[in-house]
Amino acid sequence: MKGLIGKKLGMTRVFDEDGRSIPVTVLQCGPCPITQIKTHEIDGYSALQLGFGADRKVKRTPKPLIGHLAKAGATPMRLLREFRVDAVNDFTLGQELTVELFEDVQKVKVTGISKGRGFAGVIRRYGFQRGRETHGSHNHRVPGSIGACATPSRVHRGKKMPGRMGNDRVSVKNLSVVRVDKENNLLFVKGGVPGTRNGYILVEATRH
Repeated sequence: MKGLIGKKLGMTRVFDEDGRSIPVTVLQCGPCPITQIKTHEIDGYSALQLGFGADRKVKRTPKPLIGHLAKAGATPMRLLREFRVDAVNDFTLGQELTVELFEDVQKVKVTGISKGRGFAGVIRRYGFQRGRETHGSHNHRVPGSIGACATPSRVHRGKKMPGRMGNDRVSVKNLSVVRVDKENNLLFVKGGVPGTRNGYILVEATRH
């Protein structure tokens, strides 16, 4: 298992040995304590539940969650997520996983919640072409015809129309790992990742 919960800190650039500038996103990955170990015998599958964000206030944490985390010797966490594993024998309850997991990883998948853009039309949302501005045209930024008349007498499911844009769970695969900072638990990946600054993300090693 090579997956951690993290936070997107922002973007910067680093230089390689040839002096070329590489745009990177800085991710804070871990430390993530193991708060629960799930096995085939009890739960039907093998997985590790990890926690992240130990700055959550006790008075704002439900008591059942406090008791659940106390079994692992962990303080209240802001985020709990599961990662599937092939075997749980190599892990112990309360063990902290750090960015060292990605030390020998070349590609990762990053999952986050994209930025919310509010209500948007079809031009901004899907890149539709606008209509004519002259010669009496009234079709400027409207989507146009959305369906037939008698057949099928309805609008097809999935039709691209105006609506809420962004604020969706998005995964970006095969991002190259440029640098691993073990002292500060920072991971530098090439390119952009979904989400706002200080937004929570999930980082998993890409399976080949």
